[in-house]
Amino acid sequence: MTRFPDRHTAGRQENKEGHSDMQADVNKITESSPWTEITEGCRVQASGNSADFHTGEWRTNTPVFLADKCKQCLLCAPVCPDLAIPVSDGRRGEFDYNYCKGCGICAKACPFDAIVMKEGIEP
Repeated sequence: MTRFPDRHTAGRQENKEGHSDMQADVNKITESSPWTEITEGCRVQASGNSADFHTGEWRTNTPVFLADKCKQCLLCAPVCPDLAIPVSDGRRGEFDYNYCKGCGICAKACPFDAIVMKEGIEP
């Protein structure tokens, strides 16, 4: 394995596989953060942090919930990779568009056509 000069590895430690073990605290990263405090590619290595990032603005398609067609079978909620379908007291709610990326998996899972996909980011 090629070793870089110390200035390239400042703040980083390698594990036994040679990968960086450095973890950036995403709550403290700003435009003025020194590069030595940021992981390669600004990878987020800690779990349970998806609530910190509103990634819904990435979508190009948007699911629209048609409540009058919904039978509350809840088949849509567990297939959502972004947990953007809230469920409370055994009933699903409106989409959380802060996190929905518009993948359309929920619409395909719905046997009652209560979710339709619309082009664009607005419901």
